[in-house]
Amino acid sequence: MWLSRRPRRDGRGGALTGTVTVPGQSAGVWLEGERRGVTVYAPGGYHWAPELGDEVLVLKTGESGEKTCAAGVPVEGTVKPGEVLITGRKCSLRLGLDGTVFVTGLLVVNGTQVGPPPPDDREG
Repeated sequence: MWLSRRPRRDGRGGALTGTVTVPGQSAGVWLEGERRGVTVYAPGGYHWAPELGDEVLVLKTGESGEKTCAAGVPVEGTVKPGEVLITGRKCSLRLGLDGTVFVTGLLVVNGTQVGPPPPDDREG
């Protein structure tokens, strides 16, 4: 229908989820077609680049949605209200509600390893 092709008059493009086809800071994302050069945004102080195959939230901006940016991925794992969980491929950092910091993986502080290596990195 012709109404579905009209640009929004309120200046907002909309939000969709898409699959990353080109990883990195200038990502490619498959929506209804592939969009290249999608700018990646993350919360302040947090640096992130999507991986190939990630499902990401894509915001379409501009008069007719011609500008796109990837804003994040779906939340995975269990996080209590007020907790913060940062995950990587082989490690994680959880800031607990009681002030406890939980680290999974090899912890290095100022260049010095703290504690034993994770079980899968030990010589066997």
